[in-house]
Formats: sequence, structure tokens, C-alpha cells
Amino acid sequence: MTLNETVARLTAGGIENARGEARMMFRRFAASSDAELYGGNPASDSDALRDAIKRRLSHEPLAYILGEVEFFRETYLVTPDCLIPRSDTELLVEEAIRRLPHGIRFADLCTGSGCIAGSVLANRTDLTADAYDVSEAALNLARKNAVRNGTADRTGLFRLDLLAEPLPRRYGAILSNPPYIADDVIPTLSPEVRREPRIALSGGKDGLIFYRALLDRHVSAVEPGGLLMFEIGYDQADAIRSLADRAGLPCEILRDLGGNPRCAILTRPR
Repeated sequence: MTLNETVARLTAGGIENARGEARMMFRRFAASSDAELYGGNPASDSDALRDAIKRRLSHEPLAYILGEVEFFRETYLVTPDCLIPRSDTELLVEEAIRRLPHGIRFADLCTGSGCIAGSVLANRTDLTADAYDVSEAALNLARKNAVRNGTADRTGLFRLDLLAEPLPRRYGAILSNPPYIADDVIPTLSPEVRREPRIALSGGKDGLIFYRALLDRHVSAVEPGGLLMFEIGYDQADAIRSLADRAGLPCEILRDLGGNPRCAILTRPR
């Protein structure tokens, strides 16, 4: 099968970035070079490549097929046990790297693949972190990613149900990309997104259940003067401000490159 034939099959199957994805699969499963991929039409009879194309045509996310994804300046292993890291979340990482005080220990709640804690730690060697998730499978993956990116010696990994259990200690900051999609919206998402763990998508009836838990139950786990920083949905800024006001916390909302509200930064008063 040639690269161009693969592009045609993916296009016919409704894959939007067919050529880009075909190139990634040829690079991964047929060992094609960039010179071949961008200057020619390489061919391969690799069984692994054929299987990858079949899986992608079933709308399995490409990241799960490749087994890894680039995020921020690092690369993370991904499996169907975790949400796939996305570029939207890089804003939270960038702001944490810029704003977190020197030498603190922070918590990463709903860590999934571990990409938030991992990329912050990889780029701020003065920091340490505890990463929490309700899923043991996600924690096992986060553990592998911490080793992969050289942050394992500064990362604690713990199981925690954010909705039911308190954090065991205080932190200089709490970071999180919690599930924030309203339950009735999930069936309308793309087939690829619906293949990701529902537990990592569902924010309850209105998408806000985890934010309420953060602001009602876990603010006391942030040191006075410390930060709560979390990703939000594009249409949740007003609701997050209202929750922050009710908790008595100043709230700053940052927009992503598309102009959508994406990151909330709250400060616990001293």
C-alpha cells in the first residue's frame, strides 16, 4: 500500500487530516523517512501499518494507535486508560511554569497520563509534585511517563476520588484538567472523543461537578497565597467566576490561541 493510497482510504473514511495522519502512520509502522514522506510516495506491506489503518478507519484515535503523543516539550505514552493530552492544556502548563513560586510542592488532580505534572516538572527542576487520579490504570501510565520524562524522582502518585476524599496534605498550588463536559453533550462528540474514557470526560449534568468539588472541598489544601489553576470549557467562564466568587477567591480567566476561555487561575487569600 502506498502513502497516496492510504491518504485516499482515510479521506474516504471521513478522516479530516488524512495526509498528515497517513504520514505519521508510515513513519511509525513502516519506518519511512521524512524525505520519503514529503518528497515521494513510499509503499509498505507492513502488517502493523495495515492494522493501524484499519483501526483508524474505525475512528479509534490516532494517539492510541501510535501509543504516544507529543505534548508541550515532552512525549507521553497514551492508552485507552487515559484522556489524550491536547494542545489546549498547554496553556495551563505554560502558566504554571511561569507563575508557580520557587521550590513548592504542587498537586495535579485528575492527572490521567501525567502530562500536566510531568511537563511542569520537566521545565521547572526546582518543583516537586503529587499526582492524583481515581483510576489505577491511569496512575500506572502516569508512572511510566514520569520515568520516560525524567521526573519520577520528584513525583508522588496516589489514588484519590476527588469527589469523595480530601487531599492528605497542603500544597503550594493545585493544578487540574478535570472532566468538564456535560453529560448530555457527550453523545454529540466526535466518534474519536467518545472512544476516550467517559470517566475522563464527564463533568456531570452541567459539566461543573469537579469544579464545585475543587472549590468546596479542596481549597483548604492550598497554602494561603497559593494558586488553584485549572482548565475550563470554552463556555464555562461565567460559571467558574460565580463559583470563585462564592468561595471568596479572586479569579482570572485566560484565553487560548483560538480566543476561547481556557484556563482559570484563582488565588487563596493570605
